[in-house]
Amino acid sequence: MTTPLLGRARQLLAEGKVVGLPTDTVYGLASHLSAQQALFKVKGRPAKKAIAVLVGSVADALQLAELPPLARELADAHWPGPLTLVLTSKGSTVDNGPKTVGLRMPDHPLALELLDLCGPLAVTSANRSGHPPARSHLEAQEIFGERIELYLPGECPGGVASTVIEALADSDPKVLRPGPVSLKDGR
Repeated sequence: MTTPLLGRARQLLAEGKVVGLPTDTVYGLASHLSAQQALFKVKGRPAKKAIAVLVGSVADALQLAELPPLARELADAHWPGPLTLVLTSKGSTVDNGPKTVGLRMPDHPLALELLDLCGPLAVTSANRSGHPPARSHLEAQEIFGERIELYLPGECPGGVASTVIEALADSDPKVLRPGPVSLKDGR
């Protein structure tokens, strides 16, 4: 990947814009954590439906969430890879209890390079809410056109959204969305 293209992606993200990027599962739309509303707007996604955060390292994950032993075991076995862990957020909590965050470390060199440049990013699949996800920048462009200023080039070899497992402290793990990883894989 050329440095100018990643530099442009970094600049657009810093401006609060959405950028398309390939991952190891499906093609994604990314924003800075503080600009997630732009993702909801572009995608037509209900604001109550959480957006996962991609991290470039376990150290990044530890800045955002508590990683109890089981979650750490799952991360060690499947990161980078197609596993999203729903964990207790270290961010602000609300009166009705702790907030959670879904974290994933993608196994895609371009995505990891962008995460290294920008830090954790909010990322959702490139599709209209409720429709099949794009698997390449070309498919994403067909869906969103010029509403997204930059699509980083690439195909997504997995083609299936990540497995989502809730792995909170003091509770049994729960598969919230089946995918390429099962609880039997590496536990």
